[in-house]
Amino acid sequence: MKKVIIIFTGGTISMKKDENDAAVPSMGGGDILELTPGIEKIAQIDFLDFGMVPGPHMTPEKMLELSKIISKKVEIEGYDGVVITHGTDSLEETAYLVDLTYNGLKPVVFVGSMKNSSEFGWDGPSNLMDAVNTVISEDAVNKGVMVVMNKEIHSASQVTKTSTYSLDTFKSMDFGPIGIVDNNKANFYYSYDKKQYIPADKVDGNVALIKCGCGMDDSILRFCVDSGSHGIVIEGMGRGNIPPKMVSGVEYALSKNIAVVLVSRCLKGKVSADYGYEGAGRELTEKGVILGDNLPGQKARIKLIAALGFTRDLNKIKEIFEKKFY
Repeated sequence: MKKVIIIFTGGTISMKKDENDAAVPSMGGGDILELTPGIEKIAQIDFLDFGMVPGPHMTPEKMLELSKIISKKVEIEGYDGVVITHGTDSLEETAYLVDLTYNGLKPVVFVGSMKNSSEFGWDGPSNLMDAVNTVISEDAVNKGVMVVMNKEIHSASQVTKTSTYSLDTFKSMDFGPIGIVDNNKANFYYSYDKKQYIPADKVDGNVALIKCGCGMDDSILRFCVDSGSHGIVIEGMGRGNIPPKMVSGVEYALSKNIAVVLVSRCLKGKVSADYGYEGAGRELTEKGVILGDNLPGQKARIKLIAALGFTRDLNKIKEIFEKKFY
């Protein structure tokens, strides 16, 4: 029987409704395991209470701390796999930072729930069982960090939360899930290996995220620069184009040696330098803007946070984003 550790960090899976009918953190790992009968038959289960942190309370520093704990559990303590429960609001961001900073081969799976334990049809125990069944699979080795929710297995580098309420909220928009959990067994659709590792020993969370809209100017960009941001991620339009009045703000940031990463506000597809008009991707990349492939803004920010923790060299950061797959 394989040895698995479950790290409980909080989120909706740990919540109950209080006297005001509001969901609040209420249960530790032991409480949740007691409400998940049969999980002890799948693997030898140990657990660690990292905290009862609502998703929006997670920070890059806590994410990196979690990544280091995971590495210790597999490399030093010999666990065969790690499952992490997490709030769904920021689950994709923590999972992605761990994916970028974890260099092990053993499976790591993030899981959560969309319903709290006071609601009918609480999905926590089912998702947790599926997560454990995934990490014990021989086929899960070297898949990088995964997210298991609603019977689907997703790569942390691709998955994003798409609905505020639906149980199947987590989707990999461009490529779909890498597998499913069926009859208590992980089934992988296609070969997928972990693509990238950033050897960051620290993180730099001073990274701004700006979403573009028609007619916007450079005021927000200049504010971010003058406020001391070390990096800026811009969610541009379409293939990665911005309103022309924003361009001077991009130039201002680049003149201060601040990394500027461009992604799209679209749900699918990657940015490119196809267009040549003012504010378009061609002009921006020629000025030194870094393309963020198909990452959504929040995950491009996580990648820049990790990259800045490793290096402040803009050429190296550009290589991290553009020379590596994902």
